Parts: sequence; structure tokens; C-alpha cells
Amino acid sequence: MNAELEKLKYEKLTEKIIQSFYKVYNTLGYGFLEKVYENALMIEA
Repeated sequence: MNAELEKLKYEKLTEKIIQSFYKVYNTLGYGFLEKVYENALMIEA
């Protein structure tokens, strides 16, 4: 029961992170250093 509540607790946060990642990746493409994506995700969030 407790595990089910935790799953629901973080589900929306996880969805937002994944959406942000795809938006950044689709905009920038591939080939950049990790720091570039990290900075872009900070701006997106």
C-alpha cells in the first residue's frame, strides 16, 4: 500500500522531467556535452 502511494506521489514530477528532457533534446539535437543539456534543462524547468 505504501509503495503505491509513493508511486503516485512522484508520478507527476517524473512526467514533467521527461517532458522537459524531450523538449530540450528535440530543440538542441544530439552531440553536445552533458553540461549544455544540464543548463538547458535548468532554463526549461
